Formats: sequence, C-alpha cells, structure tokens
Amino acid sequence: MTIRQFKRARAAAVVMAAGLTLAACGGSGDDGAATGEAVSGPVVIDGSSTVEPLSSAAAELFMGENPDTNVTVGTSGTGGGFKKFCAGETDISDASRPIKDSEKAECAAKNIAFSELLVANDALSVVINKDNTWAECLTVDQLKKIWEPGSTVKNWNEVDPSFPNEPLQLFGAGSDSGTFDYFTEAINGKEGDSRTDYNPTEDDNVTVQGVSATKGALGYFGFSYLEANADKVKAVKVDGGNGCVAPSVQTAQDGTYKPLSRPLFIYVSDAGLKKPQVLKFAEFYLEKNTEIVQAAKFIPLTQAQVTTAQSELQALKTKAGA
Repeated sequence: MTIRQFKRARAAAVVMAAGLTLAACGGSGDDGAATGEAVSGPVVIDGSSTVEPLSSAAAELFMGENPDTNVTVGTSGTGGGFKKFCAGETDISDASRPIKDSEKAECAAKNIAFSELLVANDALSVVINKDNTWAECLTVDQLKKIWEPGSTVKNWNEVDPSFPNEPLQLFGAGSDSGTFDYFTEAINGKEGDSRTDYNPTEDDNVTVQGVSATKGALGYFGFSYLEANADKVKAVKVDGGNGCVAPSVQTAQDGTYKPLSRPLFIYVSDAGLKKPQVLKFAEFYLEKNTEIVQAAKFIPLTQAQVTTAQSELQALKTKAGA
C-alpha cells in the first residue's frame, strides 16, 4: 500500500467511526453549527501533519452536512503552514505548537489577524521496531544523547552498554514541523537543536515504514499515528525523572507523561471568518470536538480546556459578527 493509499484508507476509517459516534450522540440535533442553512464554498487548511487526521475527519463530516462546501487539508508542516497562512493563502492553519513571535510578526506585516483555538491534546510518541526488546524505556538523558546536535551515536550499545550491538537508524520530523520544534526543545533543551544525520520527513507514515522495516530503528511522531500503527511499531516508555511512563490518553491529560505531552491547535484568520463556510466549519470543529477527537484517536480536551474552548467559540462568533 502506498502512503497516499494508506492516508485515504485511514481517513475513511476515521470518518466512518466519527460519523457513527456523532450519530449516536445526536450530532444532527437542533443546536449550533450542525444545524441551520447549509453553506457553500471552499475552506482551505494547511499545516501540521500531526493535526491533519483530525482536521480531515472534521472536514469530511462537515462536508457531509454541507455538500456544497469543499474543505481541503494540506500537510506542509506547522512552520510551512504558517508561511502560507501569513501570506493569506489559507483560511485555517493546523499547528502542533503555538505560533512563534516571528510568525506573528510575519502575519502582522501582511495584515493577517487570527484566532487560536485549542482542539486536542497529544502525547508525542517515541517508537521502536516490534523486534526491539531492549529499549522498552529510555530516559530523557538517553534520548538527548541520541538526538542532540553533533551526536555521533550510531549503535544501541553506545546509548547504554547493556544494549546489544545493533545499528541505530533514526527517523523523525522535518524542520518545518511543529513536532520537530516541540521534540527538540523538550529533549535537547532548545527548539531546533538536533543532529542532522537522520531521516527527516513531513509525512509521519514514512517514519512508520522506516521504523517497522528496521530492527534497530527509532523514531517519533504524534499519538494518533501510534494508535493507528500499533500493529507495526511500539511505543517507548519515557523516564522524565519520575520513572517510566507510556504515552496514553490518561498520562497526557494528567501531565505524568513528561516532557512529551502537548496541546494541538488550529488558527483561523479573521478574513476567513468573514466567509460563512469557514465560520461554520470552525464552529462545527469546536462544538463536535469531543466526538471527533475520540473517533480520530486523539487525546480529548480536559474539562478545563473544554470550558476554555466554549469561551473561545463565543469570542469567535462575536468577532465574526454572528
């Protein structure tokens, strides 16, 4: 199966699951963005490959209720997405990290105003080959030893003498990715600091393929890709100072999965909000967020985050004059 075929198959499965969940929860009820007159026109989204499956699921469900709309979701990475967003090329930008000050300045220079919306949580997952029996848990120091700038570690026994003489092959996010930014800061102490002799990609399925095909491989990506590929790769427990903790819904929400749990965002431009179809899509994304997030195998918002999201939705409507 090609990467594109994999993505389509996965998106179809997510959409089917989300549709069943929404139906069971009364997703076509009498309130909010799920009702009212159908809208038409394009909604253009680009950005994080981590957030893409969630936005794609929301898009397909939204188009099911609004068949005259066309919601497209690109994956140029968080940084690449913000470049397009600040150039006015997209309505919404998917992001696996908050927008940087430099990106805010770039948007301001082009008179692009926007709203930040928290849409899910994530447990950035370090993964190994299914046949790897020695690296069930790695400390942050060990991960830094592997990934820090200038690292020459090329064998597992260089990480720990008790590990076997097995070549280490690395896969990870490309430098335009918010996942790259977050991982390098959390593990190496500074955003963007990383060794360069690894296999970088903006497509997490490439990392899945590389790690699953190589016994000594190590990679990282978002939790949803771990969930979708649990039959191909396995997660490493991470010791952030308080023992080995596996990535999960619970450990991401309660903060025990340190330092690799993180929030996920979408950014909506004010210009986009003036388009009825974009406003309605943003409303749909938040109002049906719990069902969509769970169906897409992301980590739901906490109750406090849900309260914040509800306030953000009201602010969004006010800004749009709705």
